[in-house]
Amino acid sequence: MLTTLNSLPPRLLKSLLELNATELHQQLSGPTLIHFPGQKEPPLFVSVLLHGNETTGWRAIQQLLTKYANQPLPRALSLFIGNVAAAKHQKRHLEHQPDYNRIWQPGHTPEQEMAQQVLADMRSRGVFASIDIHNNTGRNPHYGCISQCDRRSLHLANLFGHSIVYFTSPNTLLTMAFAEMCPSITLECGQPGKPEGTRHALNYLETCLALDTIPTTPVTDIDLFHTVAIVKIPEHISFGFGDPACEPIAIDLCFPIDLDRLNFQELPVNTSLCYVRSNGEASKRYLDVQNEQGENVADRYFKTIDQQIVTAAPLMPSMLTLKPEIIRQDCLCYLMERMALAD
Repeated sequence: MLTTLNSLPPRLLKSLLELNATELHQQLSGPTLIHFPGQKEPPLFVSVLLHGNETTGWRAIQQLLTKYANQPLPRALSLFIGNVAAAKHQKRHLEHQPDYNRIWQPGHTPEQEMAQQVLADMRSRGVFASIDIHNNTGRNPHYGCISQCDRRSLHLANLFGHSIVYFTSPNTLLTMAFAEMCPSITLECGQPGKPEGTRHALNYLETCLALDTIPTTPVTDIDLFHTVAIVKIPEHISFGFGDPACEPIAIDLCFPIDLDRLNFQELPVNTSLCYVRSNGEASKRYLDVQNEQGENVADRYFKTIDQQIVTAAPLMPSMLTLKPEIIRQDCLCYLMERMALAD
């Protein structure tokens, strides 16, 4: 399932770099790992298009490799281009496919075996660092996600921005798999198609390629958050967006049309999340909220009052989106808590 290229003729590279993400399937038959030489080794690993509708990473790579078309890269680069089939249709993933950012643990599906090939190849090269570039569908600031809180990982994240999110679940993410062999980060670059996201990702890639080492000194002056739970809407629960004050609620959950304004906002107790059709029922009937251990903790974070689901504890959401398809495929949001920075 994986195509690995140890070189790319200039004419083929030029042709590839002229394609939008939706057109990559014209030259790539599927997931592709391309190794580019550079002035320093080991290589920097960069992953783009694990989700076919998140195109900022590919746009940044286009600009980076165009800039260095006639000169060597400061460091070797190993580029993984993920779900080109989904990118053709501007989808996170196709219906018959798994999520390409949930396949990075050993398994027997073609996608899991492909992911293990990528990991084995990069392990053999002594990878310098791993960068997985993503977008959000809702309004979020740009931030980096890490699964290890060691100094090198924190420095790698701090080079991207002040806000850093630490996570330990799910353990099937690319960033978590690479963290076992090198500093590893997921970049969240805002919504796709925004030029500021591409610029930020491009500047970050150039900074990382120019590094001789990743510092091991203490990291200070950052905002560090810990992802403590993921919020999903059960399949049998209907939901939508609108103003229930204008009409009777015809669905189970009615969210405000500007729900994603709550992303990265520290919400006090009794902040309203949505209206519910039926009052007095436990919030866990409507929301599946699982902590890092897989336990349902809906009642720890939410409660139902006056036909509304409100916060039962101070919390900060991220990745709230207004797109029902993404909510069904992935989640409604993640919940975070501020985390003290250990020395």
